[in-house]
Amino acid sequence: MQFALPPRRSPQPLPLARPRMSSYRRKQLKSGAVFAFAVFLILFIHHLYASPFYTSPFLSAAASTSTSGVVIVTLLDHQLFSDAYLKKIIANREHYANYHGYTNFFASVSDYDEAVGDAPQSWAVVPAVRHAMATHPHAAYFFYLAPHALIMDPTKSLKSHLLGKGRLEELMMRDVPIVPPDSIIKTFSHQTEEDVDLIITQDKEDLNPWSFVLKSGDFARFFLDIWFDPLYRNYNFAKAETHGLDHIMQWHPTVLARTAVVPQRLLASFSSGSPGASLDGTYEDGDFVVQFRGCDVDNSRDCAREVEPYYKLWEKKVQGD
Repeated sequence: MQFALPPRRSPQPLPLARPRMSSYRRKQLKSGAVFAFAVFLILFIHHLYASPFYTSPFLSAAASTSTSGVVIVTLLDHQLFSDAYLKKIIANREHYANYHGYTNFFASVSDYDEAVGDAPQSWAVVPAVRHAMATHPHAAYFFYLAPHALIMDPTKSLKSHLLGKGRLEELMMRDVPIVPPDSIIKTFSHQTEEDVDLIITQDKEDLNPWSFVLKSGDFARFFLDIWFDPLYRNYNFAKAETHGLDHIMQWHPTVLARTAVVPQRLLASFSSGSPGASLDGTYEDGDFVVQFRGCDVDNSRDCAREVEPYYKLWEKKVQGD
């Protein structure tokens, strides 16, 4: 059995006690230490602000004091779409924003190559929305709309269409499968509009991440962080960010509890040439948005050609305002 040994004695004699320091000398040393720390702190902050990876929240706030309550986020792919096509998408967004006093946030897919890494570029939707939130910290809502979509009824504000008092209460799809047609996880049956921070829709097979409204706040940052987790980006989902979103909604009730699913035609009607529309999800005149689902990934389709008749219809509506 081993026992604790007594402290060893040092073979060297103990040093002689030093004389006590004067109070004046102690004050000098204390003042010097404070000054040195202040200099170090100033140099550190200067280095931090000089870093190309740092974005000051104070600068972001100052730059966006005129931001409206709603920011429309559009992610543009200059390699996938022609300049002529993107000009039409931008014109569509600018007219809608000007009509209702909203703010546009246009970003390029290539801006987020480093963040997305080896994952499909479609994941860029998440850092793009997060970037918009950082740039416009005073906005109340962020409306993401993919570039293969047009706002067809510019007279509908988000407030009258979705956000007005009592409006969402009527529209929310309760106790329905999150992932159609037969997911065992369903939307909450007793959810109220006060619980909601994310408004999204679904097609015949999945949730639709190409058109959604996200309320600014802690939940929005939490949700985007989870969605962009490297585990999901590197999992090789067949439909990348779409299946990542499907998974989160089914297995993270914290997110589902703050999400309202609304009928497809309220946020993302599909064009007649788009596959996978829900039972009542194909575009009809008067719908808010039309999407050309898959036109950017199907080699047999051409987004510019499919958009053209809808764009001309939109132009007539705009000219008639």
